[in-house]
Amino acid sequence: MNIDIIDYESCSAAGINLAALRVSLRQHKSGLIKNDLPDSALNTWIGRVEQVDAIDDLQQWQSRNNALAALGLEQGAIKQTLANLTKKYGSARIGIVMGSSTSSIDRTETAYTDLDTNGELKPKFRQPLVHNPHAPSLFVAHYTGLTGPSLTINTACSSSAKVFATGARWLEFGIVDAVLVGGVDTLCLSVLHGFNSLQLLSENPCKPFDQHRDGINLGEASGFAILQRGTENTNSSGIRLTGYGESSDAHHMSHPHPDGLGAKMSMTQALQRAQLPPDAIDYINLHGTSSRANDLIEGRLVSELFPRTTLCSSTKAWMGHTLGAAGITEAIIAMDTLKTNTIPGSMNLETLDQALDFSIQATDQQRVCQHVMTNSFGFGGNNCTLLFSRVG
Repeated sequence: MNIDIIDYESCSAAGINLAALRVSLRQHKSGLIKNDLPDSALNTWIGRVEQVDAIDDLQQWQSRNNALAALGLEQGAIKQTLANLTKKYGSARIGIVMGSSTSSIDRTETAYTDLDTNGELKPKFRQPLVHNPHAPSLFVAHYTGLTGPSLTINTACSSSAKVFATGARWLEFGIVDAVLVGGVDTLCLSVLHGFNSLQLLSENPCKPFDQHRDGINLGEASGFAILQRGTENTNSSGIRLTGYGESSDAHHMSHPHPDGLGAKMSMTQALQRAQLPPDAIDYINLHGTSSRANDLIEGRLVSELFPRTTLCSSTKAWMGHTLGAAGITEAIIAMDTLKTNTIPGSMNLETLDQALDFSIQATDQQRVCQHVMTNSFGFGGNNCTLLFSRVG
């Protein structure tokens, strides 16, 4: 593969942009807070991006999800990079691939709790392009002015990891000359109380892979990356997407395959596509949700497939599990280690699950990495693994 990462930005409770995220990771400063979502009394912790509350000028595009996407697009140099590419190729030659699991269901919730006296949607909530599974890509196209092909992927928590694979295929087949990939998901009652009904939420800050973990924390985030064929790239970040793997367990609506067959397939596919052996991987950003089953299955797979020289961590204790935005958020954290030479530890890890034995530590590690990997595993057994490498 010859797909370069031109630019990338992240926006979450751990940092409104990549620079702030780096500081939070270095200082082990979590963005999780006690649940204060309006109309929810659940005793849990959440990763809420408070700056989103002030964005209320999107008019017919208004929703919390779109507001968080807009906030993310305003960070760093993403908009300028897109402007430069648009000038070079034209807006129709730049694609958009977004991942989300909620789209703008937050706005739909609000609309149905504020019906008019006839039980109909009020005019301000009559937003067909917002109450729509494709809303994230529709809004990003509107906000950026891009007119190329667009796609929204909803494969639960692997959604915005799979955007990289789709973007890479578009580039390889010449459908576009550059792709804006991203993901956005926001906190809403449907999500928070839905996960509570599954008895997955923790009343404490999450502890991925810890012996005493008792559930997950949910968060919200947006993130973006710009991909281009390496042969045409003169402005590389020095990072290349060298492999990806996708699979589906087809086992259960919410529980992963007990032997992790789909997850194993996605990791081995990524290695094969990159033509790399397991011992070439310096670091794996684990899916690591802090649930009993998922952590155990993933940890055992990593022990089976990789040597102990492969360092691992989960970073969900910084911003929570951001669902459809988890893939892009953690892809950015993983690829950024190729720039910072710092592998983040697993915050809140005190005692590793006694059933596991692999190289995961609570403290940061300094290492010049050549190849890094990130896992995203979603409900329905939708799995995706990404592999990034240093260029040169």
